[in-house]
Amino acid sequence: MFLAQFGEAFKTSSEGYMFMYVIALFGAIALAITIERFYFILVRSNVNADKFMAEVRKLVAGGNIERAIELCEKGKQKALPFVVLRGLKRANESEALDFRAIQNAVDEGTLEVIPKLKERTNYLSMLANVATLTGLMGTIYGLIISFGAVGSEAVSEEDKSRLLAKGIAAAMNTTIFGLMVAIPTLIAYTYISNRTNKIIDELDEHLVKLINLITGNR
Repeated sequence: MFLAQFGEAFKTSSEGYMFMYVIALFGAIALAITIERFYFILVRSNVNADKFMAEVRKLVAGGNIERAIELCEKGKQKALPFVVLRGLKRANESEALDFRAIQNAVDEGTLEVIPKLKERTNYLSMLANVATLTGLMGTIYGLIISFGAVGSEAVSEEDKSRLLAKGIAAAMNTTIFGLMVAIPTLIAYTYISNRTNKIIDELDEHLVKLINLITGNR
């Protein structure tokens, strides 16, 4: 009900509409980034790390690195299998391969994955802040109209009331619209950032264990 009324006010009112259209543009961009990042982080890059690595370690501990490589190949579009695959392939190249060579292969894969995981996420924080500041700019614009009307001696009392109401409406409309865009965007940014950090932490934890297991077996 409230959203319908607000949408009607947005379409019919001229108070602060310039700022509200700008905020709406920021909201549309933030929504597009959020959808893309949700898909990439939660669907394309996410994997049950504990279950996956338990199977990989089991195969590596049994000396069956080829089977472990095949397992990683099936899910190499996801972050953890992609990096693990790099390390296993390097380990499978030579019986005399040392810890440093495997570590370099894993680091190379990690350096490819992490920027893709973090890509565009920071734009959500920026858009939330800019939407809030744009709403604040509209608020100041509305206050300028209001104080200008009250302080003008050349304006009739009737026009003063009208301009005062227009200024207050501009201030309130832009403020609430900026917050309506900023708050969900910040929530999405925080959630996506936390999930991204969780994937990176899983990479660090399981890759160290895997490298130690491979070099220990060798």
